[in-house]
Amino acid sequence: MKPKKQERLYTRREIQRKVKELARAISSDYHGQDLVMIGVLNGAFIFLADLARYLAIPVQLDFVRLASYGSQSTSQGEIRLTKSFELPLSGKHILIVEDIVDTGLTLAFLRKMIEKENPQSIRICALIDKKERREIPLEVDYVGFPIPSGFIVGYGLDFNEQYRSLPALYSLKR
Repeated sequence: MKPKKQERLYTRREIQRKVKELARAISSDYHGQDLVMIGVLNGAFIFLADLARYLAIPVQLDFVRLASYGSQSTSQGEIRLTKSFELPLSGKHILIVEDIVDTGLTLAFLRKMIEKENPQSIRICALIDKKERREIPLEVDYVGFPIPSGFIVGYGLDFNEQYRSLPALYSLKR
């Protein structure tokens, strides 16, 4: 189902090209190291699956589920953990995989949780980075597409649990 009012930002082919590029950089940076990728559900599951398939290194996968949007189109600022990671993280390199980084509140919350597990390092990979909306300082180490504004759907990203299955990325218009 396509959004009724949408503007396509990136095609399926453009997304796959970018995911392969990110996978090459991650494979190079983590060669010979114990890497755990933690995907943030539900939005990052498609991105994480494609990214993991393109990696040239072994990796462990885990997931967390955090909620901050609900049925709104902007973050409500309150983060709720509804599913925690299950793998041991102590001494490992952690790569958080997120669909979109907006205010930074969700990732700051998750980063603090992971830091308590004493990992060797923590980095962030995001399909979309909306730096202009940051409320707290947060750097994304691996960025697919920097996008200044708009509500993005498709390729795992949703609005009120709709549009996730679209193969491309769209800006949802009112």
